[in-house]
Amino acid sequence: MKRFTVYCALVCLLWAAPAALAQPIAAPLKNPAKVSAADRVENWTGKTVLIFTPHPDDDTFSMGGTIARLVEKGNTVQIVIYTNDNKGSKDLEMTRERLARIRRAEEEEACRVLGVPKDNIHWLGYEDGDLEYADPHRLRGEACRFIKMYRPDAVFSPDPGAKWVQWHKTDHRMAANITKDAFIAAEWHLYYPQQLLDEGLKPYSVPVAYYYYSQEPNYEVDITKEVDKKAAAAAAHVSQFEPSLSKYTPDMAESGKKLIHAWVEKTKGEDGQVVERFRREESP
Repeated sequence: MKRFTVYCALVCLLWAAPAALAQPIAAPLKNPAKVSAADRVENWTGKTVLIFTPHPDDDTFSMGGTIARLVEKGNTVQIVIYTNDNKGSKDLEMTRERLARIRRAEEEEACRVLGVPKDNIHWLGYEDGDLEYADPHRLRGEACRFIKMYRPDAVFSPDPGAKWVQWHKTDHRMAANITKDAFIAAEWHLYYPQQLLDEGLKPYSVPVAYYYYSQEPNYEVDITKEVDKKAAAAAAHVSQFEPSLSKYTPDMAESGKKLIHAWVEKTKGEDGQVVERFRREESP
């Protein structure tokens, strides 16, 4: 009976988190990519990794364990956040301006837990829910600039789909597609010639991408050792969970933290390890 009660509480808690948890974080692994031990994400050292995220929480929920592992192994992680996430509250006394400040502070705290400094968080500041209505040419150019600036060894972003366009909730759709489009723009200097002429940013080809929220993941990262960090980082996004979702409070109850920890542990690999899944795609 106690186990059933805990399960019901977990379902209620996760149902109340509207942002990332409805996405296919735990889709089954399909046709696993063959990757040498040296090239596995878990073994990277000294690399630069660029993460694009629609909102200040998608990075934590989808790949917080992977981020923690990358930082622990001495890699540099840069995070680009498309929106300020200033509308996802049911609190009738909440304002957009206040919510944007709350979300920003939560993201900074989550990143601190994972080992990513504030200076490595880059805010594009688009309005929550309106990313698809932004100027796509300008948006692609902004993403392209970050790719040229940091020249990453790998990029992580929502999955735009491989054989077909993958369905995503609002903002996630645009973030997935515009990031993929920026790969092409970054390769050819004539897409945004001013970036070379005015800023000295040379073309760059992204060698490999790892797409989270994928319905067809072919790669998984063992985050068993990073479970506690991911759970703590997820719990930093207090405003995404009840009771704060309906009536904001900056405090996350200990019971809520335990339920989040249980959710983080749900996605298991074949050997029982806790994993995060991606669709891996090398540059053609």
